[in-house]
Amino acid sequence: MPLTTTPEPAASRQDALRILMVAPTSFFSDYGCHVRILEETRILQRMGHDVTIVTYRNGNEVPGIAIERTLPIPYRVEYEVGSSRHKIAFDLLLGLKTLELLSTRRFDIIHGHLHEGALMALSLGRLFGVPAVFDFQGSLTGEMLDHKFLRPGGLRHRFFHAIESWVDHRSPYIFTSTLQAERLLVNDFNCDPERIVTLPDCVNAQDFRPATEVDPAALSSLRNRLGIPANHRVIVYLGLLAEYQGTTHLLEAMALLRERHPDVTLLLMGFPNINLYRAKAAALGVADRVIFTGRVPYAEAPLHLALGDVAVAPKLSLTEGAGKLLNYMAVGLPIVAFETPVAREYLGHDGLLAERGNSRSLADSIHILLTDPVRAAAQGEQLRRRAVQHFDWWQAGVRIVETYRKLLPSTPAVATANAQVRSGSSQT
Repeated sequence: MPLTTTPEPAASRQDALRILMVAPTSFFSDYGCHVRILEETRILQRMGHDVTIVTYRNGNEVPGIAIERTLPIPYRVEYEVGSSRHKIAFDLLLGLKTLELLSTRRFDIIHGHLHEGALMALSLGRLFGVPAVFDFQGSLTGEMLDHKFLRPGGLRHRFFHAIESWVDHRSPYIFTSTLQAERLLVNDFNCDPERIVTLPDCVNAQDFRPATEVDPAALSSLRNRLGIPANHRVIVYLGLLAEYQGTTHLLEAMALLRERHPDVTLLLMGFPNINLYRAKAAALGVADRVIFTGRVPYAEAPLHLALGDVAVAPKLSLTEGAGKLLNYMAVGLPIVAFETPVAREYLGHDGLLAERGNSRSLADSIHILLTDPVRAAAQGEQLRRRAVQHFDWWQAGVRIVETYRKLLPSTPAVATANAQVRSGSSQT
């Protein structure tokens, strides 16, 4: 369900909650679930609550956010992205660090992200008498299959599926980023729909703004620094570079577009596997039409996206969210995505959906927007409007806290706080 933008006052110190977020990832990095964790934390802080994030050793610090990190693993210094055998060691250390924090500090709620974080939150929460909630951002085994970490139907697949099912059924409340995720939990894992709280990824529409609202000098300077030809239109992609993200399909689409649109450059922003996809771009004959930026800091993402004429999201996964779509929408970009339930849910009727996994269909859809600027502009305006009206972080925070308080009967009811809302005031 889309979120509206009715504000609520910040919690008083008496009502402020102490929240421990368990993030089994190298927080903060500039993609996907990290952005969701960051923005949830920020909105909870704005509402007056105290949040501590416990996470892996690697990751960037974020000013104003309390982050507790695990001990390092000497033999593994890289960031962990996706499924990896090394994550087992990282998760063991994360469990120990979470245990230490719960032993030495008092928390009212544990907010576990991803299945690994929820497993720690549920297990250790029971030990210390602290209730836990689960922030579901995709199927555990679905992601492992996407990353080719598991063989379908194999012993490891069955083992991790059993863990996934246990976490899903033991969590008193599950936040899901999409209605598709809710359907997955209900239909495939037989979860009680009453325990599922749909909490869409949202966007800060004040930071992510259309190019018309951005300093032209800053845009021109960035364009020159990146080496984008002056007369070229720009297709933008921002996210991880990986097969399940459709990166190869996007490069193949550029090869198909090359002759039809000699004045178009693809700005491919993200990591990892840059050398792999740079080689693929060369093999496809589009090396001179693709600019690889590498990692783009989240704070710089709005300016980079404002360079775009069309945004693309060729993600193949059917189980994960697609928060990048909301950033594209807030910037007012026309969007082409592979047709998935998540993409349809976010874009409504205002995006172009290509046949999933079909590079030619992706190219044809991009071609439509490049050749019809009036349609592209209208679509971008409508998507911006949709993002502002329906995907606001403040109401996401309200929904999170309402769910927390259901597990804390001694805490004043949310209804009491809601009664104090100042009519017509704005927090955003």
